Amino acid sequence: MSNLLETPTLVLNRSWVATHTLPARLAIGLVARGAARIIDPDTYEAHDLHSWHDLSILKVKNRERMIRSESLCLAPLEIVVLSGYSGIGDRRVSFSRLNLYRRDKNTCQYCGNRPGTRELTIDHVMPRSRGGELSWENCVLACVTCNKRKANRTPEEASMKLKVKPVRPRWSQIHRLPLRPIWSSWEKFVSDTYWQSELLD
Repeated sequence: MSNLLETPTLVLNRSWVATHTLPARLAIGLVARGAARIIDPDTYEAHDLHSWHDLSILKVKNRERMIRSESLCLAPLEIVVLSGYSGIGDRRVSFSRLNLYRRDKNTCQYCGNRPGTRELTIDHVMPRSRGGELSWENCVLACVTCNKRKANRTPEEASMKLKVKPVRPRWSQIHRLPLRPIWSSWEKFVSDTYWQSELLD
């Protein structure tokens, strides 16, 4: 059961926009306080703990796949919707290696190849030795081959063209939501289209 309590739950704001994920144990706490409702992944109906308990008893035959307490048996919480919050969270995105890889979708920004994380490097568009900054606007992912070809030059000097102009991502979902849904019920809220349309300026 401890694993079920740590399973990620997708959190939607009051407008049903995905904002982040929480371990199920914290999502249960939100529901218990009345700050959120549990969403049935089949019907998208909202439930409190007691109505979710009643539905869970009907839906889940294997009690080992339930979160249990003295008075409740709950099917895993896949999605909860907040009762009073309609924002989208902190819009600042920390400049980190993980977020840069997510922004560039693990893709070389020169040749477009996706060789794997270990074969990608962080390239400074304007080399640091020539005053280039360590920033969202001056850093891109490059495969080892393209990085060696560009060397200590600008893309123009190396006759190389960036696939996409590097920019600061707009929303913090770049690191608060998984790149791929963990539950199939999340598909409605977290998809490739969602990531491509919301993150870049």
